[in-house]
Amino acid sequence: MDELDRLRWQCRRGTKELDFLLNRYLETGYLVADQGERDLFVELLGLEDDVLVGVLMGELEVVGGMEVLVGKVRCFCI
Repeated sequence: MDELDRLRWQCRRGTKELDFLLNRYLETGYLVADQGERDLFVELLGLEDDVLVGVLMGELEVVGGMEVLVGKVRCFCI
C-alpha cells in the first residue's frame, strides 16, 4: 500500500462531512503541498473524530501551527 492509499484509508472517518473535507484536500491540496504541510496533514489525521470535527468546523482552536492547513482544508469544500 503506497502513501496516498494509506492516507485515503485514514481519511475515511464515517461521517460524510469529514470524509468529504479530508478526501477533497487529499486529492487536490496535498498533492501540491510541501513536506511540512504534508506532515501537518498526517498529524491532523491523527486527531480523534470528535476533535477533528470541532477543529474543521471552527468550534475548537487549533494548535501547533495547523491554522493555515485547517484553513486550506476548509477552502477545498467550496
